[in-house]
Amino acid sequence: MSTALPEAGRGQQRTALVSIGAAIVLVVLKLGTGIATGSLGLISAGIESSGDVFAALLTFLAVRLGGRPADDDHPFGHRRAENLAALGEAAILLGGGIFITIAALGQLAEGSSHLDARWYVFAVIGVAICIDVSRIAVSLRTARKYSSAALQSNAMHFGADLAGSIAVLGGLVLVAAGLDAGDAIAALFVAGVIFAAAFRLIYVNARVLMDTTPQEAYERALRAVAASAPGADVQRLRVRESGGRYFADVVVGVPPAQPVLESHQTADAIEEAVHAALPFSDVVVHIEPGGHDLSLREQILGVALAARDVREVHDVNVFERSDGAIVTLHVKFDPALPLIDAHRTADEIESGLRRLPGIREARTHLEPIEPATRTARDSDGAHDCHRAVAALVLRMSGRTARDLSVLETQSGLVVLLTAVVDPDLGLAAAHDAAGSLEAAIRREVTGLAQVIVHTEPLAH
Repeated sequence: MSTALPEAGRGQQRTALVSIGAAIVLVVLKLGTGIATGSLGLISAGIESSGDVFAALLTFLAVRLGGRPADDDHPFGHRRAENLAALGEAAILLGGGIFITIAALGQLAEGSSHLDARWYVFAVIGVAICIDVSRIAVSLRTARKYSSAALQSNAMHFGADLAGSIAVLGGLVLVAAGLDAGDAIAALFVAGVIFAAAFRLIYVNARVLMDTTPQEAYERALRAVAASAPGADVQRLRVRESGGRYFADVVVGVPPAQPVLESHQTADAIEEAVHAALPFSDVVVHIEPGGHDLSLREQILGVALAARDVREVHDVNVFERSDGAIVTLHVKFDPALPLIDAHRTADEIESGLRRLPGIREARTHLEPIEPATRTARDSDGAHDCHRAVAALVLRMSGRTARDLSVLETQSGLVVLLTAVVDPDLGLAAAHDAAGSLEAAIRREVTGLAQVIVHTEPLAH
C-alpha cells in the first residue's frame, strides 16, 4: 500500500516547514539585534517570533495529523487537530503579550532607555517586514486552497508579527527623533496586537470545537433541502464544521404511505442538493413518517405502519358520525407471529388511532401476510377455467378478454385478465364494472383463490 501523502497534505506541510524556517531567521535577527542595541521593541518582537517557531511546529504536526483519513476511532477524521493547534498558538501569543507588557510598563516607569538606534537596526526591521509579508501571503494562499484552519491561524499570527515589526520601526523612528519612550510605546503596541490576535484565535476555534452551527452554511443547506424536496417536512437540520469541511445530518418527514423507493429517491435528491450547496461535505439524510399537514387517511396509515411487527395495512375505512368517526382497517403480520403478540400490537394501534382528532373508535382485523411468491403450474382445471372465463367476459361485455391467464397455485386457481371499458367512465364507475365482472366470474367458477381484473380504456 502506498504511504504517499495526498497533494493537499504535502502542500500544507511544505508551507508549514517554510514558516518554521522563516520564524527561526526572524528570531535570530530580532533577538540578536535587540540585545546588541538594547531595544525592548526588538527584544519583544524577537520573543514573539520565537513563539512563532513553536506555533509553526504545532501547525506542522497538526497538518500531519489532520491529513490522516477517518478511522474507527475518529469517524469524522482528524482535522480538528488543526483547531487544537490554533488554540495552542493562541496560548503562546498570550504568554508573549503578557511578558512584553510587563517589560514595557517597567521601562516607562523607570523613564530610561538604552536603545542605540543605528542604521543596521532599521535594516533588520526592513528585512523582518519583507519576510513577514511573504510568509503571510504564502500561508493565506495555501490555507484558502486547502481550507486549513491551522495555516489560516498561522497567517493571522504572522500578521500580528508584521504589525509588531511596523510598530517597532515606528518606535525606532521616535527614538532617533529624540523620544526615548518610543521604544517602550512600540512594545506596548506590539502587545496589544498580540492580544487581539490571540483572542480572535480563541474565539474562532473554540466555536468550531464547541460545534457552534456555522450560520451561513446552515442557511445554504436549508435552502438546498427545501428546493430539492418541496413536499417534505424538514424536522431537523444540523450542520457542523471541522477543518474547513462540513458535516450535515437531515431528518425529513414524508407521507407515511409513500413507497420506500420513492422515499429513498427523496433522500438522494436532498443529499445531492446539500453536496452542491456545501462542496466536499459529508451528508446523512434520515427519512421518517411525516406528521404535519397530512390527510386523516395518511395519519391512520402512519400510526398503523409505525407499530411493531406490522407488515402491511389495507382496507382503511372511516365512518363519520356526529359523535366522532369510527375507523376500521386490516393489518397483516407474519404468519408465524403468536396471536397474543399480534393482539397486543393491534391494541396499541387502536389506542393510537383514538388519540387522533375526530376519531372515537378504532377496530382492526388481523391477517397473516401472504408469501410474496407462489408456485404456479398448468393443469386441466386451469384450462377449463380459462375457457369458462373467456366465454363469460365475451357474453357480458361483447368484447374478448385481454391478457387472460389462469394460474394453478397451492391456494387454488388465480384468474388474471384485462377488461376494456368506455374511456369516458370515471375511476369509481370503472372499479364498479371490474367488481361486477369479478363477482360474475366467481359465480361461474367456484373455488377460485383470487380474481384480479385490470381495467383500461377502449382505444379510439
